[in-house]
Amino acid sequence: MKKTPFYVVAFLGLMTSCVDETTVFSETQDDITIEASEQALENSIVYDNAGVLDIFEEASTSGKSGLTSKDEEIAGDYPLTLVAQVDAPSFKGGENLTASHVHVDGDYAYVSYNTVEDGYAGAMDIINVSDPNNPRVTSRLYYSNADINSIQYNNGYVYFAGGVDAELSVRATSNSFLGKIAASSGRFAGTTNIEYVFQEGYNATDVVVEGNNVYVTSGQEGTLSIYNKSTLNSINESEFLDLRSVAVQDNNVAVLDASKGVAVLDLNLNIVKEIAIDSDFGINTKRTLDFSGDNIVVAEGAKGAGVYSIATGALKEYIPILINPNGVDSGDVVTNSVATNEGVLLMANGGAGLCLSEEQNDNTDLVGIIQLEGSVNYVATKGDYVFAASGKEGLQIIKLNKPDESLANRCSQLSLFSGSANLNVNSNQTLEYRGSKRFNSLNVNGSLLLCGSWTVKNEVGVNSNALFEMNGTFVVGRNNSRKNIVVNSGATMRVEGNLIIYGDLILNDGATIEFIGEDSVVNIFGDVKKSGNVSVEGKFKDVRNKF
Repeated sequence: MKKTPFYVVAFLGLMTSCVDETTVFSETQDDITIEASEQALENSIVYDNAGVLDIFEEASTSGKSGLTSKDEEIAGDYPLTLVAQVDAPSFKGGENLTASHVHVDGDYAYVSYNTVEDGYAGAMDIINVSDPNNPRVTSRLYYSNADINSIQYNNGYVYFAGGVDAELSVRATSNSFLGKIAASSGRFAGTTNIEYVFQEGYNATDVVVEGNNVYVTSGQEGTLSIYNKSTLNSINESEFLDLRSVAVQDNNVAVLDASKGVAVLDLNLNIVKEIAIDSDFGINTKRTLDFSGDNIVVAEGAKGAGVYSIATGALKEYIPILINPNGVDSGDVVTNSVATNEGVLLMANGGAGLCLSEEQNDNTDLVGIIQLEGSVNYVATKGDYVFAASGKEGLQIIKLNKPDESLANRCSQLSLFSGSANLNVNSNQTLEYRGSKRFNSLNVNGSLLLCGSWTVKNEVGVNSNALFEMNGTFVVGRNNSRKNIVVNSGATMRVEGNLIIYGDLILNDGATIEFIGEDSVVNIFGDVKKSGNVSVEGKFKDVRNKF
């Protein structure tokens, strides 16, 4: 959101709504266009920084390290990978767009964009993430006169919240608006019959669709309003001084009011709990809240994230901001957004990066800062993905690489790996592990089986007469720092699952690579280099046709 109130050139023909009566307007608009070039959409996906992500752990961010040598570094949890980045849209009059919100539903991510500097322009993207190796922007819509601040897909429609300048509009009587556009199979239906409705407040800040209702917050002097998602008729509203975010869980509606804290309401918008928060939420800045089990997690700017009990409203803990190892301006060290995913808490900390923590029992344990470029202003997560809106770096798509449960069952008798980040298997050793770890390097002279999800930052060597078997996910290198897997004479690499190499697969004379089962996938960003007689066996999907 802007640091100044949102004022946008008038939409043609937008109408108003109130609690008693709602007027919905639909009309083709010259200020809205849909990207017609498939090449432009394809070029929006960038792989420059794709690959294995490091995590700057708590000790290293404070300049402290208990390590005496590289060999003693312990393999890290959370073997994350950066799948790709999505460049922010750019068009005449909209050259400075940044991602403002992300919503994930099924195979698609829906992204809204606004302008953080002077001038007003926005956009919306639909991104197909069904194939983790090849995300695609399937549809893009431009607004030449409006910032779009929040977005959600539901049952064939995209609902989005933004703002207009009511003083310049011949029809709008309030700055905040809710829009609704049909979308199917990853594409916006067109600019005809886009529906809009208005509510009080400087600008609409957040939108959530739950059941048959749409919940919309508007900022200063605004409201929490509920609309029927089919008709956009107004159902109810409640006035607040400065709403930034809304979340809905079961029969609870929680809103973040920057003037005083969190209010928990029932479905009739009666306040059942108020949680006073003495934090500086900034002026017209992005701040969110999210339910996490029996708690509410609130982005509180410079304080980091606060965790509060829904039942009592008591503060359970503050999760502080870990400073990026390279250092940032103190004014940009703020928690803008929080998101949770099956025991993982993610904090978008602006210039201080994207922080990952573990939720264990009643405590939150800091893990570290994920290696990402840019200022992280918003984060969303679902399933095996994390979506980070990173300022000028655009949208970054991260894969958590959670171990496949069926593989975990098959390998359930193996020991969990715990040891060096530089794993070396001697010629007389047979090692078998399950788990999910980050390695710096991997060198196999004997026999190694890894079940689960694993990343390696540097080279992988499968040396003469060695055997390396993997079940699950195995990722090597980054696209901007390519590393190779080398399989030497008489050695065998056996793959069941997903093998991703940001570098080359080098098969020397007498080497064998074998794919097991029907569903193995290999995604090589470099080349397959064969020297002499090599053997490639089994069925597999070759994503980039490198074999």
